[in-house]
Amino acid sequence: MPAPLHLEIRRPAGRLLAGSDDYARFVADLKGRIESARVSTIRNINAEIVLLYWDIGRDIVEHQRRLGWGDAVVEWLARDLRAAFPSARGFSASSLWRMRQWYVALTAPGFLAQVAREFPQARGRPPILAQAVRELAAGVPWGHHVEILHKGLGPAPWLYYLRAAARLGWSRRTLLSQIRSGAYEHSLAPGKTHNFARALPGHLAEQAEEALKSSYNLEFLGLGGPVRERELEERLVVRLRDFILELGSGFCFVGRQHRLVLGRKEYFVDLLFYHRLLKALVAIDLKVGAFEPEYSGKMDFYLNVLNDRERAPGDHPSIGIILCAERENLAVEYALRSKGNPIGVAEYRLWPTLPGPLRGKLPSARQLNDALRPALLEPPMPSSSPGPASPCRGRSSRCSPCRPAPRARRSRRSSA
Repeated sequence: MPAPLHLEIRRPAGRLLAGSDDYARFVADLKGRIESARVSTIRNINAEIVLLYWDIGRDIVEHQRRLGWGDAVVEWLARDLRAAFPSARGFSASSLWRMRQWYVALTAPGFLAQVAREFPQARGRPPILAQAVRELAAGVPWGHHVEILHKGLGPAPWLYYLRAAARLGWSRRTLLSQIRSGAYEHSLAPGKTHNFARALPGHLAEQAEEALKSSYNLEFLGLGGPVRERELEERLVVRLRDFILELGSGFCFVGRQHRLVLGRKEYFVDLLFYHRLLKALVAIDLKVGAFEPEYSGKMDFYLNVLNDRERAPGDHPSIGIILCAERENLAVEYALRSKGNPIGVAEYRLWPTLPGPLRGKLPSARQLNDALRPALLEPPMPSSSPGPASPCRGRSSRCSPCRPAPRARRSRRSSA
């Protein structure tokens, strides 16, 4: 009796792979590794370029100092380097001068003294300080250095933006936005109000603290007076690009009035973001008035729901930011003391403020109004002198003493 014939039916490989979870994970893993390799390659190239420019600036300075060369050496170097590398960019005379200026600025005694204050382990050892600055500079693209150099910042803000750009991965646009909004000055303001140290692990708490500002500049909204919360939210969404630049690097917009459903009730988060560097959802609650303690309880509730319902595997705990017109630090401290989720409270500014030296020296709008109101309400005083008053000198038709009197109109009836 012949053996039974077994037929093996093979499915097309494409259909098997298309619905395979293993294949989807495999592709996602490869994409992540390729993207990571690309980012790493770009960073390494940027670092090598910055280190090369550091060495060029240093060598020009040292040869001028040791051999007594004048400024003409830069022009000669630019000519010879462009002849040797005709397709390369960045070796013009102005570029070489910029490298020299940049090196001199970052190795100046004032800048090294600032580095020593922030790196105590290298204090009193100039060669180690200079090496620390060189390594720090290598972590920031050359274009960032040029932007900071052109701003003419002092040692303290220069070092602040340099460290922040290296640590947080700021783009050049974000760096310029942070400088324009005075991120360094905000960092010197009274301590930021949050509970990150209690609610997050040490390293994550530091990163979250860097991502949160004590106040946010929303002058770009162009609001000229009081505003409702919904209007403020709508303006922020319309100017979303500017708002994200003000928030800082790493924020990705998820949605506005983000819906959370619990049983038969639904709740809405004003603005929801995802922070790429923190790997966490960031909920923002907008308030047009001063901070109230109940705001923290509402935010804590939102974060509990986000963590349970929407946080992805591998993400860190969600973070809440309450943006309000003003806050009292003591009230915030007591309100956040019992909260288990990381919550920060920050202020926002809708209108420009006067520089520090001018505050209190110019009259306020109310003072100006009080001073001008009597003058505006009083009837004009008649002129006591028939002649014209200075400075019109009798040549202005708008000045009442100088305006010629209207000629009397002749009546046809009387002339007849």
